[in-house]
Amino acid sequence: MPAKPSGAPQRRSRSTGAATASGGPPLSLERIIATAVELLDTQGVDGLSMRRLADRLGAGAMSLYWHVGNKEEVFDLALDAVLAYHPPEAEAHVWRANVVHMLEDWRAAMLRHPWSAALLPRRALGPSMLGRLELLSQTLSRAGVADADLNVAIWSVWNYVMGATITRGSFERSPDDLAAAQRRLTELGERYPSIDRSRLLLDSDWDGAFKKGLDLLLDGLTPKR
Repeated sequence: MPAKPSGAPQRRSRSTGAATASGGPPLSLERIIATAVELLDTQGVDGLSMRRLADRLGAGAMSLYWHVGNKEEVFDLALDAVLAYHPPEAEAHVWRANVVHMLEDWRAAMLRHPWSAALLPRRALGPSMLGRLELLSQTLSRAGVADADLNVAIWSVWNYVMGATITRGSFERSPDDLAAAQRRLTELGERYPSIDRSRLLLDSDWDGAFKKGLDLLLDGLTPKR
C-alpha cells in the first residue's frame, strides 16, 4: 500500500526508568504509549504534544526522549498499539469469515479511537497494519483472487473500511435532527422519491449496513465457485 514512510519504529527495549517527578511509577515505553493513546482519545491529534504528554505522565519532557525519538514516533507507536490484531483460530477453508472478522475488528478499533483514521493513510507501514494487510492478501489469494487483481481487491477493501469508518464517526446527529431532516425529505418526496421511500436518514443500523455492504463487496471481488 503506498504510504509515506513513517519509520514505523521497532518497540524499544527500555521498559524501566527513573521514577517520575511526581513520585509515580517509573517511565516506560508501554506507559508512554498507553498515555499517548488516552490523550489522543480525549484531545485528538492536535492535542498531543511532548510537553502535554509529559505532564500527563508526571515527568519532564526531556525524560520522554530516553524512550521515544520525537512526537512522530509517538504517533506511530500509538497507532500501531490500537490497530494490533490477534486473529482467532480459524480453518483455512472459511476464508470469508476470517476476512470479515479482521475487517470488522479494524473498523471497531478505529471507531474506538477516531484519531486513528486520520493518521492511518500517512502511517500504514506499522507492523500491526502491515500484518492486517498481509493476512488480507493471503486470504484473498487463497479465495481465488488472481495476483493481477490483488492490489485492486486490497484497495477496494481499504477504501470501503476507511470510508465506512469516517462516515460513521462524523455523522453524529440527534434523533430530533434526523426526524426533522426526514420530514423535509418527505415534503420533497416528488423530487427524491427513492430516498424518501427508503427512509435513508432514519436508518441507524450502521453495523448491519457495514456487514451487508462488505458481503456485496466480497461477492464482487472473489471468483464464483
